[in-house]
Amino acid sequence: MSRLLIIDDESVIRKALRRFFERSGYDVDICGSVEDAATLPLDSFDIIISDLRLPGEPGTAILKLVNNVPVIIMTSYASVRSAVDAIREGAIDYISKPFDHEELLLLVERTLAKGREKRQRSALEHDIERDYPSTSLIGDSPSMRTAVSHMEKVAPIDMPVLISGEPGTGKELFARAIHNRSNRRDGPFVAVNCGTSPDGMIEAELFGHDHESNESQAEPRKGLAEAANGGTLFLSAVDELTTDAQARLLHLLRHSEVRPIGASYTRKVDVRVLASARTDLTTAVTEERFDSALLYTLRVVEITLPPLRERAEDIDALSTHFLQRSAERLNRSFEGFDQDARTALANYHWPGNVRELANAIERAAILCDGPSVPGSQLVLQQPPSQLPPIELSLDDYFRHFVETHQRKLTETELAARLGISRKALWERRQRMGIPRQRGNAV
Repeated sequence: MSRLLIIDDESVIRKALRRFFERSGYDVDICGSVEDAATLPLDSFDIIISDLRLPGEPGTAILKLVNNVPVIIMTSYASVRSAVDAIREGAIDYISKPFDHEELLLLVERTLAKGREKRQRSALEHDIERDYPSTSLIGDSPSMRTAVSHMEKVAPIDMPVLISGEPGTGKELFARAIHNRSNRRDGPFVAVNCGTSPDGMIEAELFGHDHESNESQAEPRKGLAEAANGGTLFLSAVDELTTDAQARLLHLLRHSEVRPIGASYTRKVDVRVLASARTDLTTAVTEERFDSALLYTLRVVEITLPPLRERAEDIDALSTHFLQRSAERLNRSFEGFDQDARTALANYHWPGNVRELANAIERAAILCDGPSVPGSQLVLQQPPSQLPPIELSLDDYFRHFVETHQRKLTETELAARLGISRKALWERRQRMGIPRQRGNAV
C-alpha cells in the first residue's frame, strides 16, 4: 500500500482528501504546515501533496527535507509563474485549486507509476551492470582497445553501426555499451534475434501489424521497432531477415517510419539501429541473400570484435570476473583458480569465445567443493585432433558433429560451433531425423 502525506492548512480540505485517498486504497497522513511535516519520517512516504501557501514556510520548503520522494504542489491561484517556480525547485508536478478529486488521483497514480518504472529500470540496469559489466567487454589487449576506441567515437553519433565478430564475442553487450554511451541512454534498448522467429513472423514482430490483416486480432499490434522509439534497436542475425523484412528495415533506416503489416499508413519512429550477422554480409549480397543497399546503409561504421584467442592477455581478468559473478549467484566465496586451472584457461583455444569462457567457469564453480577451482573441474572441449574423414558430405559432417557433442553442449552452443542459428539447428535435426538425446544439455 502506497503512503501519502497531505500538507494543507485548511482542516476541511486535508481531511476530505484523506478520506478520499483512503477509500482509493492509500495509507494517508495529514498535517497543516511544513514545520509539522518535518517531525515525520518524510522519506518513508511514496508521495507528498502540499499546498503552496502555508503558515510559516511555503509548501516548496518540503523539497529540501526529502530525498527522492516526489512532491506535488497544490496552488489556489492558477499562476503559471508559481507552477514553474515550484517545478524549478524540484516539485514533480502541480495542480490548481479548485480541482476534481479524480483529477488529483490520476496525477498521483501517474506519478507513482513513473517512480516504479524508474526504480525497475534502475534495478534492471544494476543487474545488467552486475552480470555484464564493462570488464566483460573491455580488455587490455590491443585488438579490444581498438574496438572500444571506435565504439566511444561512434556512440554519441546517431548513425547505424554493424558489429562483426564470431559467435560468443559479446556483440549484444557491445551494442548495449554503445547505447549506454549515446544520447539515447535514457531510452529503451530493444534486442531482437532475427533468427529465432518462425518463418513469416519476423516482419510482424519487428514492424507490427494492422488488425485488418488478421481478423482474429482485435486491435493493431505495435512492433518492436516502435517499442524502441527514442532508443536503440539491436538486430542480431540480421542476415536471416526475409527479403520483405529487409525492404521494410531499409525503409525504416531511410525514412524513420514503419508501415505495419496490412496497414495503409505509416508511423514515424525515432530509433537508432545497430546490427550484427551470423555470416559475412558481403558474401550474402553476392549470393543474393541480402540487399546490397541495406548492407551499405547498415555499414556506415563497422566495428569488429576480436575472438578470445586473439586477446589471450584478457583471459585472466575475464576468468576472475566470471568466477566472482558465479560466487555471488551461488552465495559462496572462492580464492581463485589453482595453477592447473590457470594453465588450462590460458592454453585453451576457446572456439565459443567469451560466452564459452563464462559458461565453463560457471559450470566449474557449481561443481567445485573447495576454496579454489581446480583444473579438473574445467570441462573444456578438446582440440579437433580426431576430425571426421575429409570425404564426408556436409550433412554427414553435421550428423557427426551433433551426435559427438550434443551430450556436452547446449543447443545454443552446438549452433554457435556450427555457425548457424538455433532455429536452423532444430530444422536440420528434423529434416535429417537426428533426435535430441535424453540427458543432453538444453
